Amino acid sequence: MWFRQLALFRLPPDARPDLARLEAGMEQHGFAPPSGLEWSSQGFVAPAGHAPDRLLHPLAGGALATLKREDKVLPAAVIRDVLESKVSDIEAREARPVGRKEKRELKEQVTDDLLPRAFTKTSRTRALLDVQAGWILVDAAGQKAETLVSALREALPPFPARLPHTQLSPGSAMTGWLAGDVPDGFELDCDCELKSPGDDGATVRCSKQDLTAPEVRQHLDTGKVVTRLGLVWQARIRFVLTEQLELKRLQFLDVLEEQASQAGDDAPALFDATATLMLGELRHLVADLIAALGGETDA
Repeated sequence: MWFRQLALFRLPPDARPDLARLEAGMEQHGFAPPSGLEWSSQGFVAPAGHAPDRLLHPLAGGALATLKREDKVLPAAVIRDVLESKVSDIEAREARPVGRKEKRELKEQVTDDLLPRAFTKTSRTRALLDVQAGWILVDAAGQKAETLVSALREALPPFPARLPHTQLSPGSAMTGWLAGDVPDGFELDCDCELKSPGDDGATVRCSKQDLTAPEVRQHLDTGKVVTRLGLVWQARIRFVLTEQLELKRLQFLDVLEEQASQAGDDAPALFDATATLMLGELRHLVADLIAALGGETDA
């Protein structure tokens, strides 16, 4: 249930989505398995097993959404083996070589024949819609996060979510923090990555090290900038911040897991307690992080 990473998308104050309308739109984009000749499909599914009819699971000030994707897996070696068998059969039966164009057509035929019987690979991407604070918090990074936001946009256009911009770039801020100016509420963890300027600049990775040690900070003296930095927020959440303003290796510490477990052994109650607690904690973490980066800017 706990998110493992975080991509941030901003919802403008004057364009916060109505969750009832959004859920109605999501129902028009619910998941259906890929049909015979489709390679993949995606759509929304219920985030909570105990509420199978809700595509948006309501939380205090927000909701939880899940996008499911299925991709058919058809190894090239399987196609090649079947194709070679067909080519050999034709050449033996008709005593003629199979040309390049015919082989290409046979390959398409083989693929179409095998596709309905192919194995499928399933993935799910989850997101917290923090309508109260105006954030979409996606448990993914890069293209997977963008895909989920695009699916929400299709469900309720125009859905103007965008990547946030801060006064300080994460890279310059993290470089200052590693130098010793860590913002209130945060402390250095034990991992970082530094790079020399330029596309082919040297990269240094520190893992499970005291980041206040001179041998770590001396890299700053050579002009390297921090591109990833391990941080702990309020002794409650550990994560690695990237220069793209993504949170990797997100870890909710024992104090939060203990709070969630007070809901008891009832699975639905534990799910709801965990999701509600996670939304509340991430809401405060994101607010503190954005403030530490100098606040938001329009561009």
